[in-house]
Amino acid sequence: MRLFYKTSIHGNHQNNEIQSIEIRLANTTDAEYISLLGRVTFPQTFGYYFRDKNDLLAYYNRTFSVAKIRSGFEYPNNLFWLALADDLPVGYAKLNSQTKFSPSEKICQMQKIYVIQGILSMKISLELQNSLLNTAREKRHDKIWLSVLESNERAINF
Repeated sequence: MRLFYKTSIHGNHQNNEIQSIEIRLANTTDAEYISLLGRVTFPQTFGYYFRDKNDLLAYYNRTFSVAKIRSGFEYPNNLFWLALADDLPVGYAKLNSQTKFSPSEKICQMQKIYVIQGILSMKISLELQNSLLNTAREKRHDKIWLSVLESNERAINF
């Protein structure tokens, strides 16, 4: 399955503005992009929780290593989407359609939606969310579970 969303955002290359956004289902060859995006976007939201740079680097290695992301693709319940702006990776999302925290197979978990901070106003997060929601409907899930840190107001509002 390949999801594709492409649109002309501003249509003016002379102003160095983004011309197209693509949201597509990711695969293992995208693990490097997702790993890099995780390392760039995570500290924009949660970096202040880590006072020691070595702790943050250790977290990156546990959570956003290419090997860890690649292994995530091995589970058939995990789906990743990649957002590209003018062919450059700018965001990603992850849906887990079965989790040990859910009492029902009809409940899935929206695990991650991360977009590079400088382009949040382009609503790419919303397009990633729509991709997740459409897939959840197709898989006949009744509910989507999202765990959000109570101090993450942007995610709560989202």
